[in-house]
Amino acid sequence: MAPSIDFSRLWGKDSSRKGTPVVVTMENPNYSVLEIDGPDAAFRPVDKDRGKNAKQFTWVLLLKAHRAVGCLSWLGNALWILLGAIKKRLIFGQGVTMENEKSGRGRLLFRTILAFLLMSLAFLAFEVFAHFNGWHYFHNHGLHIPQTLEIKGWLHAIYVAWLEFRADYIAPSIQVLSSFCVALFLIQSADRMLLCLGCFWIKYKKIKPRIEGDPFKSDDLEGLGYDYPMVLVQIPMCNEREDNPELGLVQARWAFVNKDENLLTRLQNINLCFHFEVEQQVNGVFINFFGFNGTAGVWRIKTLEDSGGWLERTTVEDMDIAVRAHLNGWKFIFLNDVKVLCEVPESYEAYRKQQHRWHSGPMHLFRLCLPAIITSKIAVWKKANLILLFFLLRKLILPFYSFTLFCIILPLTMFVPEAELPVWVICYVPVFMSFLNILPAPRSFPFIVPYLLFENTMSVTKFNAMVSGLFQLGSSYEWVVTKKAGRASEPDLLAAAERETKAMNHPQLYRGSSDSELSELNKLKEHQETAPKPKKTNKLYRKELALAFLLLTAAVRSLLSAQGVHFYFLLFQGVSFLLVGLDLIGEQMS
Repeated sequence: MAPSIDFSRLWGKDSSRKGTPVVVTMENPNYSVLEIDGPDAAFRPVDKDRGKNAKQFTWVLLLKAHRAVGCLSWLGNALWILLGAIKKRLIFGQGVTMENEKSGRGRLLFRTILAFLLMSLAFLAFEVFAHFNGWHYFHNHGLHIPQTLEIKGWLHAIYVAWLEFRADYIAPSIQVLSSFCVALFLIQSADRMLLCLGCFWIKYKKIKPRIEGDPFKSDDLEGLGYDYPMVLVQIPMCNEREDNPELGLVQARWAFVNKDENLLTRLQNINLCFHFEVEQQVNGVFINFFGFNGTAGVWRIKTLEDSGGWLERTTVEDMDIAVRAHLNGWKFIFLNDVKVLCEVPESYEAYRKQQHRWHSGPMHLFRLCLPAIITSKIAVWKKANLILLFFLLRKLILPFYSFTLFCIILPLTMFVPEAELPVWVICYVPVFMSFLNILPAPRSFPFIVPYLLFENTMSVTKFNAMVSGLFQLGSSYEWVVTKKAGRASEPDLLAAAERETKAMNHPQLYRGSSDSELSELNKLKEHQETAPKPKKTNKLYRKELALAFLLLTAAVRSLLSAQGVHFYFLLFQGVSFLLVGLDLIGEQMS
């Protein structure tokens, strides 16, 4: 018979409790019932575990305190190093040269940013004074303008007049511009997501160009027994009768021998991996068109002749010939699994000049090619892809909204809280898009936050380059050779190739050299050892420094409004601009 419990005994015989007692029947009891002394006794820990729990709690507190001290120590050390670098750059000026602004557009942009900085400092001083005097009228329900009877003195009257002018005239203008930039931001994010989905589809379906037969098998060499090595030869070719009659270009992807050299090269590797594996591959599979990268590609000679050959009208002659060939109906193929070794610039100065050319040239080319695109005989959807996606969205809209939204509008909203940007625009969507950009380079996931901050930092250079190319200013015609460290020389390429062969379980590679070649190499090595090393210098970049102080000023202003996410974003973004402005990222230039 199943046991039962009479709960009336637990309650006692209190006369205040009326009614019949409750009886609970347990069908399969397999545990003992403990005697309960009170209504909450069952939830009290036993004396034996009380000391153990207290020790665990103490250890947890000590562990958290240790982590907090370690974090503060790391932040203090980083701040000390940063202050030392600032002291070296600004006070002593050791090995430092000021950025030389050649174009009037660059000087105008710097003066505009400087004007915003001076105004923000004045507004910050006024807001701090108003805060300590208790003049806060912006609450969660909106702005409360004091009435005439509430005004305390002429300074308070000026502050109230500023609040009215800010709410009636400045806030609506900022809100309209921010809404426009957010719409562009969402469109560009949707384009990135579609490209990533296309890349996933290619990998899921295992889509890649297929070659019929053995391209390295020749009837003339059969039976000779020779084992020829794999070499890279860049010469004009005429044996085009074999890949397709409509095929004009075969592009391979780049791999970098110095991608792990410093933080700058790692961040460049993230961008270029996404460019090749996602943008180039997806456009090659679904559209048969992409921008030629200038090297690591094979052109059909008939395609070059049919498209007008190489022209010198822009600084992006590789993209120019690709667009003209596409307008003439030629198809392109991208080989993602064929990697050609090269290197990325290791100094910020060289990278900055490279990015200026890469973003001013396409806008200049867009002005030149727009009539030809409109009057061409290609399909309408291909014209729309060229104009809307290839040029406008990815070359013009991206640097425009990135610079305007995160470097200008966001700091202004700290001083005009009526036009606040939502958190998802500042944090959630950018982090998600950065996550998608890093997917082709999974080893770079620890650098997702520096990558996001650095991309916003580079927006000032890209924006300036885009404007100069669109309006054909003087700097859009400059073609500066990108300075590199020369790590893609013969020994580095041989070592990288040997590592690749070890990973692929291929035979080892060997280099054969004659006595004359060895003697020349020895002479060159001796000359390099005895020659005096050139002095390395850094530059100060005025626009980046001005934006750094503007963002840091806005971060201080955000503390008065208790905006947590906005403060941290402005703080870290300002620090990243400061590091770049002081040329503390990458290697020094000689």
